[in-house]
Amino acid sequence: MNIIVVTGMSGAGKTVVGNVLEDFGYYCIDNIPVRLINQFVDLYLNQEKKNKKIALIVDVRGCDDFSELIDAYTVIKHTGDEICKLIYLDASTEVLIKRYKESRHVHPLVLSKHITLSDAIDCERKMLEQVRAEADHIIDTSTMSIAKCRERVISIISDTHIPNMCVSCVSFGFKYGIPADSDLMFDVRCLPNPFYVEELKNHTGLESCVYDYVMSFENVKRMQDKLYSLIDYLMPLYIEDGRTHLTISVGCTGGKHRSVAIVEALVKHLNELNICSASAAHRDICK
Repeated sequence: MNIIVVTGMSGAGKTVVGNVLEDFGYYCIDNIPVRLINQFVDLYLNQEKKNKKIALIVDVRGCDDFSELIDAYTVIKHTGDEICKLIYLDASTEVLIKRYKESRHVHPLVLSKHITLSDAIDCERKMLEQVRAEADHIIDTSTMSIAKCRERVISIISDTHIPNMCVSCVSFGFKYGIPADSDLMFDVRCLPNPFYVEELKNHTGLESCVYDYVMSFENVKRMQDKLYSLIDYLMPLYIEDGRTHLTISVGCTGGKHRSVAIVEALVKHLNELNICSASAAHRDICK
């Protein structure tokens, strides 16, 4: 199992890191009380069916004495063959104050200790000194964009999990509306239409008779070459930007013939790139 403990200054980006870990298949628990960590891990390890990756996010809401977190983390590291990492998120006091002012969110110590925001940040920093010194990775988000923060987290977990973008390729019919979740959309209504071939009309692009018909035209092959060239160029850029999921929609008139065949071919091409995991969905094929 891969077990990641995330802690650090409130407002430094633990929510962003948690979202990244969830995108890569980690089961995340936010604000878990420190005294429950070892009990949770013991229970989780004894489950027959379990996610092999968990992330525990801890802050001052669930811990008064962070030496307890260090003790709990030490126990986890010696539990068995688990791969454990302790990630600490930090940011300058000036940046944290600015973030709290912009978000209008209240620092947890302001409420519990009835002190000013500046004093709350100073107090929290002192509470976290020991755990910061024990951290496997420290990420200072003071000048980081969300994309750069994602990139840093991915680099940390990449030795235990190879990042892999998931690409959903969706065929659809324009007559039924455009998919709302499309990131890239291509119109193939300009291609020869099997609907007007009597023996192909009642078949779909999943069947070889329609698929072979669509792929038999030279202009289809040229279109595919240009389409693949564009996508091959864009994919590494999306991955570098921290994207973990992409939806590519391909539309024809009814969503049963041309778009289905093009999507099937596109999925095969994407999976051959070995930088993403592509799957096909045919929204309107049964309409």
